[in-house]
Amino acid sequence: MKLTDFRSKSKHIPFAREGIPYLGASMFVTFISAILGWVFLTWVLVGVTLLIGHFFRDPGRICTADEKDLLSPADGKVIGIERIGDTPLSGKPSTRISIFMSVFDVHVNRIPASGTLQALDYRKGRFWAADRDIACRENEQNRLHIRTDSGEDIVVTQVAGLIARRIVCWPTTGDRVVRGERFGMIRFGSRVDVYVPEDCDIWVTRGQYVYGGETVLCRLK
Repeated sequence: MKLTDFRSKSKHIPFAREGIPYLGASMFVTFISAILGWVFLTWVLVGVTLLIGHFFRDPGRICTADEKDLLSPADGKVIGIERIGDTPLSGKPSTRISIFMSVFDVHVNRIPASGTLQALDYRKGRFWAADRDIACRENEQNRLHIRTDSGEDIVVTQVAGLIARRIVCWPTTGDRVVRGERFGMIRFGSRVDVYVPEDCDIWVTRGQYVYGGETVLCRLK
């Protein structure tokens, strides 16, 4: 696959292309309700339309981080920082940083570090609440194994949540990925786990709010 293939799917700024069918359908139903004179229902549908637009927003981000810094792949709250002995796909010891995205957060995901996509691993699963520990083991998820330009192994896992039923990932194995660029999203509340080298310096704390493509999670040695 050419390098530009997956990037062509992320150019709907400041609105994610994945949300266009939802927004269009909601606007159409709202319009019909207004024509029929159903005032109360129309206002409810206007609210739903605004919420859909808010959910699929895709704001630009500015990165001023150092070359050794790994950026957050998602907007949300850090709900866990844990040492892992055997990282999925890479098999190396790492530190897992878990980020929970509520339905009010931006759900477009971004690449944490420039490099080459070594492997993709999609797994079907259950739909536990994404902020529970069991979610990272049993929920539907999609893993990306990135080997950075400096040779470090980073694994990013998109985890579906209680409401989320669709994981979107645009690049494929072998693609060159660039730090901060969009690579996919998860619809309607979810979680992203980032597995970073265990010897890196962690710059975030549990409970901190982070911004995808902007907040530095850690610095590589």
